[in-house]
Amino acid sequence: MFLCQLFRRLIPAAPPDAQKGESQTADSRSGSDRIRQIDAATAIQWHAEGEAVIVDVREPQEHAAGHIPGAILNPLSRFDPSRVPTEPGKLLVFHCQGGVRCGPAAERMMAAGYTGTVNRLRGGFAAWVNAGGPVEC
Repeated sequence: MFLCQLFRRLIPAAPPDAQKGESQTADSRSGSDRIRQIDAATAIQWHAEGEAVIVDVREPQEHAAGHIPGAILNPLSRFDPSRVPTEPGKLLVFHCQGGVRCGPAAERMMAAGYTGTVNRLRGGFAAWVNAGGPVEC
């Protein structure tokens, strides 16, 4: 428990650019029109209501230090779209530490033929922690 509390205090805030989000240009060929950014409060609500499948694209050591309960680890360094469970009726949420690495992961998911929407957690795990989201260590 102490480690989780320490982690919450020491976790760096997401870079300002990651918190502001990125402009989205619709491009139906790449699927970028189906990649959206959501804020931490929205992700926390979806998680609490059991409406989301959350995919952590950070590296194993980052995940081990603290993660969103139930998040599926699929590191960007070896991201495999086939390991992402796509459950009907569930919202797909990708996150990393600060909101940057989940972008390339979402693009890879679309390139692999995923036809749904990928929601990127704006500000990443840092934003989740700062918003008071639950964390497991």
